[in-house]
Amino acid sequence: MIDKERALERNLASLRSVVVAYSGGVDSAYLACIAHRALPDSAWAITADSPSYPQRHRAIAIEVARQFGLHHEIIDTSELQNPDYRANPANRCYFCKHELYTHLTRIAADRGAVVVDGNNADDRGDYRPGRQAAREFGVRSPLDDVGLTKDEIRELSRRAGLPIWDEPASACLASRIPYHHEVTDEKLKTIERAEQALRRLGFRVCRVRHHDELARVEIGRDELARALDPEMSAAIVRALKAIGYRDVTLDQRGYRTGSLNEGLFLRPA
Repeated sequence: MIDKERALERNLASLRSVVVAYSGGVDSAYLACIAHRALPDSAWAITADSPSYPQRHRAIAIEVARQFGLHHEIIDTSELQNPDYRANPANRCYFCKHELYTHLTRIAADRGAVVVDGNNADDRGDYRPGRQAAREFGVRSPLDDVGLTKDEIRELSRRAGLPIWDEPASACLASRIPYHHEVTDEKLKTIERAEQALRRLGFRVCRVRHHDELARVEIGRDELARALDPEMSAAIVRALKAIGYRDVTLDQRGYRTGSLNEGLFLRPA
């Protein structure tokens, strides 16, 4: 694992200058920190801000960048203006990443840099249509290049003192909306408020799948028994109805990564 980190540092140093697609999640945060170590004057961590990006993640990204002295910038992206993205097809992520990399490659070109992202070795078999956009724009994935897995990245992040080393993975807010249902700013804000309410109730891993007036709640399996307690489940229903949902259901299967992909015929991208 340490050998992989050393290889990562050499990999990044060989690029001479990098722009890191920095969401504030553990993968991109670890990558940004190692990039800063390898290239202290020519590594930039760029965060894309849009309605689909949770405020909580933005705050985490800013705090980690401050704590580790990263060269951090926030830019605005406009994927919601793209009708292909709003239509929410199964490859919605492609249009989001296309928008992101359009901006990042322009920034990188101005600085003589290479765009790098936080994809790791465990992502290879997952359904990630955004990878097509990454390939089209020539984005590099140094974590994957040196074979670092998610568990290894978490452990190396812990050793490096990254406060988010064990932060649960979380995709953008649009991933809570079923495919072929339009993505709107209003829906994204409703989802974000609902998940904030669940965290205030003490849940660490939670998703609110937005089925129009129905909220289908997924809770991490190690927290599911607490959520199913009658008093707590009633509190969940009250909180989400107060936000505007007419009906609330608790998925007894618990949280599953990409549960809205269930039923699709998928190929790894």
